[in-house]
Amino acid sequence: MRSTTRAEQADQRRAELLEATRKVVLERGLANTRIADIAKSINVSGGLIHYHFATKDELITAMLRATLDIESARLDELAAGPGTAVERLDRVLQYYIPDSRSDQSWLLWIDAWNTALREPAVNGIMLELETAWLDALARVLADGTRTGEFACDDPAGAAERIDAMLDGLVIRYTLHPTVLSRSRLLDHARTAAAREAGISPDALG
Repeated sequence: MRSTTRAEQADQRRAELLEATRKVVLERGLANTRIADIAKSINVSGGLIHYHFATKDELITAMLRATLDIESARLDELAAGPGTAVERLDRVLQYYIPDSRSDQSWLLWIDAWNTALREPAVNGIMLELETAWLDALARVLADGTRTGEFACDDPAGAAERIDAMLDGLVIRYTLHPTVLSRSRLLDHARTAAAREAGISPDALG
């Protein structure tokens, strides 16, 4: 059996620290999270964390970057996956919509939006996340138009309109779940996407 190298051990430790950071941030929020809180959560010293990440900002940015990479890769899989353009569009929409108001990914990104107003590094990550989502939507809409499934003259513009509407609705759903249910949110998403694609809303779902 091959022994683990020091570099691999360091990578594993960094991954553990990033996961611990994500959990603490979800509990306390980005602004209220301290290195001491993260260290305590996994019973390590603050010095160990600073060995791998010089500052709290570097640690937070690395955690957000790791989450972004996972979600971007998943979006690529859904947009380029098997099935018709209609099926892929519906999969992308369902991936974007939170599973519940306590969906960890959405809670993290909503918190990060606020931080992005003051932190350029976080702002850049949020722009990349938005770009990944828009690219996935636009790609599926363009593919469907080429195959004749959709009638969408401006896939990029359509993606922006769908995205803007869903961002607002997801925030409303997260803050006021008794006002807007997930099923109604999904209905709104499918109706808006169908209109942009030039198909019946009944075709999605």
